Amino acid sequence: MVLRGWLAGPVRCAGSSLRWPERSSTPQDHAPDDAFLDDWLHRSCEVVDRYEPQLFWFDWWIEEAPFAPYLREFAACYDNRASQWNRGVAINYKHRAFPDGAAVFDVERGQLDDLRDTFWQTDTSVSRNSWGYIDAHDYKPVTSILHDLVDIVSKHGALLLNIGPRADGTIPEAEITMLPHLGAWLAVNGQAIYGTRPWKVFGEGPTDVVGGSFNGTKRVGFSGSDIRFMTRGDTLYATVLGVPTNEITVIRSLRTHLALHRRPIREVTLVGAPRGTAPLAWERTGDALQITIPEPVRRSVGKIADEAFVLRIRG
Repeated sequence: MVLRGWLAGPVRCAGSSLRWPERSSTPQDHAPDDAFLDDWLHRSCEVVDRYEPQLFWFDWWIEEAPFAPYLREFAACYDNRASQWNRGVAINYKHRAFPDGAAVFDVERGQLDDLRDTFWQTDTSVSRNSWGYIDAHDYKPVTSILHDLVDIVSKHGALLLNIGPRADGTIPEAEITMLPHLGAWLAVNGQAIYGTRPWKVFGEGPTDVVGGSFNGTKRVGFSGSDIRFMTRGDTLYATVLGVPTNEITVIRSLRTHLALHRRPIREVTLVGAPRGTAPLAWERTGDALQITIPEPVRRSVGKIADEAFVLRIRG
């Protein structure tokens, strides 16, 4: 269960109305007083006790200084309950509400431009112009969502993807099409996503990602020269975000002179290729690792290989 924490709503509290007292969206204008913060803490802990959520997601404003001791108390309450439930839990936050590593940092409608030591998350929508259902959605291309997923995971992050059902609970047809499309790619290439860990660098390529919230559209699309890395055990996964201009994929991060990958490379294969497909031919020099991927081999994975394909490099 995921519960999203807000700073307004109905409340039953002795001596108060059924709603929280209103507060300005600018804390400097009207800083929360002790009564407001006590009530906030009690309500948040009550949600934990009643619904036992595994993820508690906070929006902005709790990063303001008056919240600091109350956030510590809430985190202690939540962690103690998780111990009683014998269940893992997490708190998501924005800005600087919690210290690094104490909770999961969230970037709304954006990404990070580099690898982060501690785990983080992007929350975004399949639509550029709304979280909920509207008549005139500006939908993102499904390939763009897929590329963002790979980029985020390579930087030690996770993608929380929103869809907006209609009032009757049905999902719009366009979104019904998008989600299985993403699922089809993951069905073939999920080993490069699920349970992986970031590598020494997140990737390489010419396309710059503008870091920070609400920067999700501030870049051109990725290309076949953009590569993202993930690891599992002694296997390095290199995901190519597009179609190379020829049959040779060049990975400069794996050149011998850079020493990011000191162990000898034993084998390079294409994830999703039919059983019995021979390993790919490759050459490693002081300039790059060059991998030859014949067109028929890449096509054997299916049309999803035109969006992103995964090389499995074993050392």
